[in-house]
Amino acid sequence: MLAASVPLFLLVVGLFLLLVYKPQLGRRLSPRTWILAGGLGLPIPILAALTFYAFWQGEYLLRGGSELPADLVRIEATGTRWQWVFRYPEVEGNPSTVGVLHIPAGRTIEVAVESDDVIHSFWVPRLAGKIDAVPGHTNFLRLRADRPGRYGGQCSEYCGVGHAGMDFEVRAHAAEDYLNALGPGEQTP
Repeated sequence: MLAASVPLFLLVVGLFLLLVYKPQLGRRLSPRTWILAGGLGLPIPILAALTFYAFWQGEYLLRGGSELPADLVRIEATGTRWQWVFRYPEVEGNPSTVGVLHIPAGRTIEVAVESDDVIHSFWVPRLAGKIDAVPGHTNFLRLRADRPGRYGGQCSEYCGVGHAGMDFEVRAHAAEDYLNALGPGEQTP
């Protein structure tokens, strides 16, 4: 969306500056033409394309789309006052981590988000949208990190006095390093 909005912004600013420095060019067109062409004709196709793209990406992120990706990795995230606990049911020994979510880079991750106490919100801004963690209910979110790295995550639903410290880190590992990252040093007692 940023790639599409930057040229649109530059075009509008360019037209504005052109009319500021060469006002006679703007006088050739009637106000009605400016409104119809610049106010409707220019932004509507671009916004329609961006909206279509957003819906298409949103469908991909929803659980149970037309097809589940072959590379899907399932992880459970449980929000508690005031931390996140991550479990890896597909990994031998069912390891868990607190405050750090380990994922393999380049694969689609389905996170089953739930809460043990109050409503929390699971959000990794650079990887996916946010979804609420509701007591007694499991919500699903898909995310993907295309390359290894570290990404900040947080609870974006005020959940009490410890809310400000309820952040977590997502560590995306190369495929060969993912299972090693879930070694005994990272597991909860």
